[in-house]
Amino acid sequence: MSRRVSTGSGEAARTAGGSRLAPEYHTSSPDTTLFVGDCREVLPAAVEPGSVDLIFADPPFNWSRDYDRHEAGGAWDDRMAERVYCDVNQSFTTVMGDAGAFTQQWLDLCIEALAPHGALWVNIPDTWAAEIVVHLKQRGLTMMNWCIWHYRFGQNTLGRFINSKVHALYFVKDADAGRRWNTDAILEPSDRATTYADPRTQNKKEGKNGWRVPLDVWYGKWWGRIQGNNKERRAQHDNQIPEVYLERVVRACSNEGDLVLDPFCGSGTTSTVARALGRRSITIEYSPANAETAWERITMGPLRVTKDQPTVHVNPLFQGRSRRSAVNSTNGDG
Repeated sequence: MSRRVSTGSGEAARTAGGSRLAPEYHTSSPDTTLFVGDCREVLPAAVEPGSVDLIFADPPFNWSRDYDRHEAGGAWDDRMAERVYCDVNQSFTTVMGDAGAFTQQWLDLCIEALAPHGALWVNIPDTWAAEIVVHLKQRGLTMMNWCIWHYRFGQNTLGRFINSKVHALYFVKDADAGRRWNTDAILEPSDRATTYADPRTQNKKEGKNGWRVPLDVWYGKWWGRIQGNNKERRAQHDNQIPEVYLERVVRACSNEGDLVLDPFCGSGTTSTVARALGRRSITIEYSPANAETAWERITMGPLRVTKDQPTVHVNPLFQGRSRRSAVNSTNGDG
């Protein structure tokens, strides 16, 4: 049963006991909650330390984006001073005994919420990737991958190369603490099989013949930016991540029944995909109006992702060189 718990005024209501916050939105099977407010205030009041199995964070980029499409003054101010948004000098982090800038604050709260075996993913552009990597390493987390989400529809510019990527930073709290990693859930046909028909792909000692773990650069069908007439697009929201992106993260780094956290709800992609895949989730949205439309999507469900049929991706750049391809190259993308 899905229900609106409170008025969505921007401040999550206290529970009767006063120990934890009650979410503005909640539904069960699996348990899914959405809080309205600043994640720096909501996280310590609503999430038990060490309780989260997977965190995916796609924060505001501080690029003066228009998050205020619904209401005047109700959305996030995306025009912070650089030092307030992210402490580029690394001189005021919690490691040094200070609360830190916005980025360091929410990162530290996520680390506190993460279980020992948990994974933290951050979706971030070139502007801030280096600072975030340094901070997470200073806090003792281990980098498992520095992935790239590549898309072909970047904003046009003549003064420099066009941006066509965002960094997907994959960190874990303790690489030896039984971290979640589900290889079979994310396998894709190998180029050696689909393009080169290499018979060696059919004689693997480990893994599935003709298949591999995805590369660390992600692109292809359904991986582009959600723009124009894309069926996934939520017109009320300024920015979205493709469903297949979150499907890969959630399938790889969590198990059914695990708790997934997204401190920046946006259009609700994380909880939408997590719910479809049988994971519990908590998400937080600053804007009450954005939260309302995101909740509609979360309860409606994804367009492309299904629990029992993982999306399969093949190399979109080359056709198979042989009709005897070990894996049929036409079997890609769902």
